[in-house]
Amino acid sequence: MRPIIVSRTIKAPIDRVFQTVADIQHFSKAVPRVVKYEILSPVESGVGTRFRETSRMKGKEQTTELEVTEYVPNEHVRMVADSHGVIWDSVFTVKPERDHTALTLAMDARAYKFLPRLMYPLMYKMIAKAVASDMDSVKEFCEK
Repeated sequence: MRPIIVSRTIKAPIDRVFQTVADIQHFSKAVPRVVKYEILSPVESGVGTRFRETSRMKGKEQTTELEVTEYVPNEHVRMVADSHGVIWDSVFTVKPERDHTALTLAMDARAYKFLPRLMYPLMYKMIAKAVASDMDSVKEFCEK
């Protein structure tokens, strides 16, 4: 299954961009499709943070549990989810570029059930479009 990779150049400091993508409390404010979240772990930020995110896509709500597995401030954050027979492995990377920040999201999906393996190629464009929209929302939020 091919990964989804989306990049944006954001006119904002690297720490603002990183906090927006690395912390569900900030991400939920930046991305309108996130309708609610719940912290599930004693840790609220960094490695070991687990949370449940409810988002709306095409008029339907879907809840996903994610865990932060890597967290290097102002460099990258990795979040992993096991949902509907697929391991979603997402890495947000930030890099300074003069007075901007380069933000890249690489999302890898590894299906371990038969139906998701069949469906992913059909849903790839829809998922990629939703991810691009989220990145546009992050850019807009950080540039305010």
